[in-house]
Amino acid sequence: MHLVFATSLVPCGTPETGYEIANAAVLDALRRAGVKVSILGFVWPGKDALEPDRTVVLDAVDVTTDGASTRQKLSWLATAVQNGLTFASAKLRTVSPENVEDELKKLGPIDGLILNSVQFAGAFEKVLTRWPYLYIAHNVEHVSAVENAAAADSFLTRCLFRREARLLRDLERRLCEGARFVYTFAEDDREKLGVATPDRSAALPLVTRTTLPASTRRGEAVFDAALIGTWTWAPNMIGLRWFLDEVVPLLEGKLDIRIGGRAPEGMADRYRAVTFAGRVPDAQEFVSAAKVVPLVSRAGTGVQLKTIETFELGLPAVATTHSLRGIASIPDNCIRADAPKAFAEALLQLVENPPPVVDGSKFYQDQIGRLDTELARGLAALGGVRIGAAA
Repeated sequence: MHLVFATSLVPCGTPETGYEIANAAVLDALRRAGVKVSILGFVWPGKDALEPDRTVVLDAVDVTTDGASTRQKLSWLATAVQNGLTFASAKLRTVSPENVEDELKKLGPIDGLILNSVQFAGAFEKVLTRWPYLYIAHNVEHVSAVENAAAADSFLTRCLFRREARLLRDLERRLCEGARFVYTFAEDDREKLGVATPDRSAALPLVTRTTLPASTRRGEAVFDAALIGTWTWAPNMIGLRWFLDEVVPLLEGKLDIRIGGRAPEGMADRYRAVTFAGRVPDAQEFVSAAKVVPLVSRAGTGVQLKTIETFELGLPAVATTHSLRGIASIPDNCIRADAPKAFAEALLQLVENPPPVVDGSKFYQDQIGRLDTELARGLAALGGVRIGAAA
């Protein structure tokens, strides 16, 4: 079977973001299933495709909104409005739909496409959906857009997120209706997308690495608690603000809390009770140097890959229910807490009486086994009719 993995950003090196880690897990599973995979999409500026022999690079684009110039943002918005696209899909219109179709035809006979998330699929929907396809919904994007609108600080931002939500709801409906099979990363997302039947969809368990994990903790922990993530992404920021505004004050300065990853400018000055570490050389080493990992998600859909990584490493954690979505088996050294007071008390409990780091290999192996099983169901739904051009 020959499939084309159509994605906004192709693999360009060691996966760092949650999106990249999820893509790597799915691509590895496709290889284990014996599928020949070609990859089609964009690269980050200044980077090269990790596997150039099987990757078609359409262009180099920087899709991050944070840090983009006002002129660039207005250009993206104009493209979005003129073409009826979401803001995220408009960023990818540096090439034409005809270019995308030409590149697909050059790949030779294929059995179908894997439309990886909504951004690329939305940018070139009419071209891509002419082939038989599987759809991977990393998140239920219209739900996230509604949540982002509710949390927005300005009227203009709320309006833009509401526009996104309206367009995304229709786009996700069309993609799901046309797909031979839909993959999500959390069970709840199947219902939200209207595909919660065994013949229409499956939730894919994920892993964050290609080999069995081993905790990097050596000797005593360096600090009490560590969080890491891309905090410029709105759903992540909602959880971080909840933690900083409602949980941290209850700790009364008793814990040394470090926050790794990219955060919006000015946050370190506003929240002086914690330490913002910025980008760290090794995320695994960073969280493994803490006594406990707070998992603070409060919004968004899909699965929290930082939760999966924490459990693979066997690290003690306090997690909101939202952080545990898509997780079938919760380790013994994780405490679930949703109220700020309960969360703060659980953190203090685990710091004062640290539970042992558990063997995360069983969790990892269970995730791999279930991933391969669920992936196979979608591959079977494509059938075996190979086509040389769009139907």
